[in-house]
Amino acid sequence: MIPHPTAGTDLRARAEAAIAGSRAQEDPDYPLFHVAPPVGRLNDPNGLVLRDGVHHVFYQFSPFHPQRQVFWGHASSADLTSWRQHGVALVPDAWYDRNGVYSGSALPREDGVDFYYTGNVRSEQGERESYQCLMTSSDLETFTKAPANPLLAGPPPGYTAHLRDPQVAIEADGSYRMCVGAQRVDETGCVLVYRSSDRLSWTLAGELAFPDAAGGFDAFGYMWECPNLIRVPDADGVRVHDVLILSPQGIPAQREGFENIFACGYLVGHLEGTALQGATTLHELDRGFEFYAPQVFAGTSPDSPPLLMAWLGNASEDDQPSAERGWVHALSVARELVIVEGRLQQRPRLALDAAMQAPPGLPEVLIDAEVAVAGLAGSRAFRLALTADASDADSWRLRLGDRARHVDLTFAAGRLTVDRSTTLYPHGGSRVVRLPAGAGRLDVEVIHDRSVTEVFLGGGALAFSLRSYLDGAAGASLAASGSLAVASVTAHRFD
Repeated sequence: MIPHPTAGTDLRARAEAAIAGSRAQEDPDYPLFHVAPPVGRLNDPNGLVLRDGVHHVFYQFSPFHPQRQVFWGHASSADLTSWRQHGVALVPDAWYDRNGVYSGSALPREDGVDFYYTGNVRSEQGERESYQCLMTSSDLETFTKAPANPLLAGPPPGYTAHLRDPQVAIEADGSYRMCVGAQRVDETGCVLVYRSSDRLSWTLAGELAFPDAAGGFDAFGYMWECPNLIRVPDADGVRVHDVLILSPQGIPAQREGFENIFACGYLVGHLEGTALQGATTLHELDRGFEFYAPQVFAGTSPDSPPLLMAWLGNASEDDQPSAERGWVHALSVARELVIVEGRLQQRPRLALDAAMQAPPGLPEVLIDAEVAVAGLAGSRAFRLALTADASDADSWRLRLGDRARHVDLTFAAGRLTVDRSTTLYPHGGSRVVRLPAGAGRLDVEVIHDRSVTEVFLGGGALAFSLRSYLDGAAGASLAASGSLAVASVTAHRFD
């Protein structure tokens, strides 16, 4: 057996010491209501689960960043807004996960929660090995790796060692299904489906197929990461759809769409065995600069819309202002998912009360002018929601920040331009996206949290996430060229 690279050290104690010595939360860019690492680097959300009315978020976590030694961090919240950081949950201290405890999912049980994850191993020759593993907890305070680990020891014939990110769910007949991101030996991506009756012994059922896609996913990217196969209701509650959320690596950028380093999207259909019937098109989940590896909470009621969170970051983009202050990256807010006319809509879930509400102070009609949102003056963490009718305006703009440092959301000719070129974030200056149909009258919701911004348009028909370092700039303003009618304005501040 290859010696463990940190033999003789207590990894958990070292990680906890790094957390205890961190001053990350003193950084003025550290978010107030988004999950961020207590120290070091955060990436994929893992093992999201609702338990006894509390939402638990686990996440990939490198406390010794820039050294990439991946643990699982843990935060929890009763309202998805105020987050409590816990100790390290999962440590890379076994032979089958010694080079990192990678992404996975949660499966609630009556007496606890099972967490399935990928153990990453590099041989002495630098070759990758991957193992699908199990961790259990009865109280979400103590965590134990299963004696049966690894549950899946390496890839099946015809697939490479790029096998990772297990998502486990219970089927209607009481059996269990595991979806795992995979790569074929011809270096094309897919999802493998396994079945089990006891959660420990797994049998390969085959690849997830798309019979109505005319072969469109037979050679689609070189690796599919973070599959989530979930049930999502129609907004009217009449129908329920099977939705595959995935992050395919290596698909080409389009002139508009899938422009990030790695893509993230979803397909809607109806699952029959291992076939997702009716699924023909991968739709991009978020049009923003930073959004990857989303996951849905396990343990929510089958009658409730699923809740999703994602990593607001990209691979190889750790060079940002917060890195000098001991932390990197954040997660999105939780988003409710529903299907409207065959497409996902995402609606942010935050706790808002009267104590947070601020009078926006905007006129009902804005004509060739700019006006500040009065209630948000000086605020660096807020929610602003409004309905705007731009039928008589050539263009209009919502600015976050001030003249020197800002993010501009400009609406014109059926398109949104997001420009963050004056911010301190070094990746990606501006991007143009088409607005939802009928966007002359448009619902706009902006969630801004110091260095994190999420935008939702048309009731969540379009989402756009980005990092937005404004160097202390605060507040928001609205400007119009022509006549802009403003209605249904609400503002909440979190600072």
